[in-house]
Amino acid sequence: MAGKGFIKFLLFFYRFLLKRLRSPRPHHRKGNAHTPTSQLQKYPFLSSKCNLDKLSDQTLVCDVEGALLKSSSRFPYFMLVAFEGGGLLRAFVLLLLYPLVCCLSREMALKAMVMVSFFGIREEGFRVGRAVLAKYFLEDVSMEVYEVLKRGGRRVCVSEMPRVMVEGFLKEYIGAEAVLGRELKVVFGYYVGLMEEKEKMVFELEEEKMVGGVVGIGNFNSCFDQHFSLCMEIYLVTEADKRNWHVLPRHKHSRPLIFHDGRLAFRPTPLATLAMFMWVPFGFLLAIFRALVGLSLPYKIAIPILSMTGMRLRLKSPISSPYTPNKQNPKGILYVCNHRTLLDPLYLSTALNKPLTAVTYSLSRLSELLAPIKTVRLTRNREEDRKRMEKLLRQGDLVVCPEGTTCREPFLLRFSPLFAEVGDEIVPVAMDAHVSMFYGTTAGGLKCLDPLFFLMNPFPGYDVEVLGKVDKGPTCGGDGISRIDVANFVQGELGKALGFECTSLTRKDKYLMLAGNEGIVPSSSGKET
Repeated sequence: MAGKGFIKFLLFFYRFLLKRLRSPRPHHRKGNAHTPTSQLQKYPFLSSKCNLDKLSDQTLVCDVEGALLKSSSRFPYFMLVAFEGGGLLRAFVLLLLYPLVCCLSREMALKAMVMVSFFGIREEGFRVGRAVLAKYFLEDVSMEVYEVLKRGGRRVCVSEMPRVMVEGFLKEYIGAEAVLGRELKVVFGYYVGLMEEKEKMVFELEEEKMVGGVVGIGNFNSCFDQHFSLCMEIYLVTEADKRNWHVLPRHKHSRPLIFHDGRLAFRPTPLATLAMFMWVPFGFLLAIFRALVGLSLPYKIAIPILSMTGMRLRLKSPISSPYTPNKQNPKGILYVCNHRTLLDPLYLSTALNKPLTAVTYSLSRLSELLAPIKTVRLTRNREEDRKRMEKLLRQGDLVVCPEGTTCREPFLLRFSPLFAEVGDEIVPVAMDAHVSMFYGTTAGGLKCLDPLFFLMNPFPGYDVEVLGKVDKGPTCGGDGISRIDVANFVQGELGKALGFECTSLTRKDKYLMLAGNEGIVPSSSGKET
């Protein structure tokens, strides 16, 4: 009898969950489950009533989830925190709890996701908000709301999510002067998964220095009615507006997104995250198989096999021993590549169908041991590195990535001019990598796992284009052109071939932003970068 009663209880609970998931649930607080139509009608809609000309001398208070972001789901951002900050197991727990989260009220669902995502994570060095989440927030920003927001004399953004998640993105890429978000409680330097109450945010909003009048932009489905009580004017954003509005294009960003970190290369919605977890066991075995084939078999045999496993290598121009060293000059050819992943030299060697030597500024010992081509570590001492590269060039062809670190976005970092001093036969090579699930690079994680994550993608791809050889005249010392001019010239040629923008940013700039260091980590830790 007890067994039958338990089964009946499970059936009842299952039906209850289905009913809650299928029916629309209110997102409002107790006592305000349904906003009256008369209350909605007294607020004009942003899409049709906002006068942009009068906003320059006023303070705009914008609801991040209710207006600025097109998607109303907060799950992907907490999944990123759980995966990138806590690991695979924490992310899996959050995914398992998602059906339960859907049955909770908006506030309780938020608290549950905060608890799972942040509990036990160290406060010091937490950079997921700035290094990882900024990219996904930018891909979800509404262009129409952003155009209104940037007209304000002072911009204040209000979010229900923890401040540590949204502050970096809003201040650096949206231009917010002030960010009001929930503070997380910390014990002995670790987050305990609890947030401060909302009343503190209201008090902080009252303390903000406002310019002129206060104009609010929000949605009644979030924190609109409580935090915008101080606004003289309020403009309403509806869910229908958000569906019809457009994502902010890249060229309209207040500043370009050049650096970002994290392993996930997709937006982790519940269904996409479930697909990822279903793929991981198979993807891991597939990556090991791909690595074994690439390490043990000759190029002519390995390439067809790897192609059948989903790997792609596209040559934009036919390559058949395009360059031969000058008989009067014993030095080999110096191939100069932009840097996308650690596998750049390997893909170039495969495309040329000949062994090459690659110089690296730093590489994990494991990657050096497993590399199918010869790798030589540079010391970052200019004179010593120049001697090493000249010695290697006398022994054969050499590959160098003058950027010194990888960049995921369509930008080229500043090229170190050292290659211009040692190479007589300089050949630029344009490289581009394509992934759909995992990034094969990291700034704050284990570098030795970079090739594994790249190979775990269902269809990892590379584009390789060997450009025209740089004439001997423009090399260092020739025709009075400096080595810096040569480096800038090669960078510009690669930028044109790839459609990338050239920058003066360096490796140091990247790691200071993403990892809080200069990118030099002791090799014994396995986290060399």
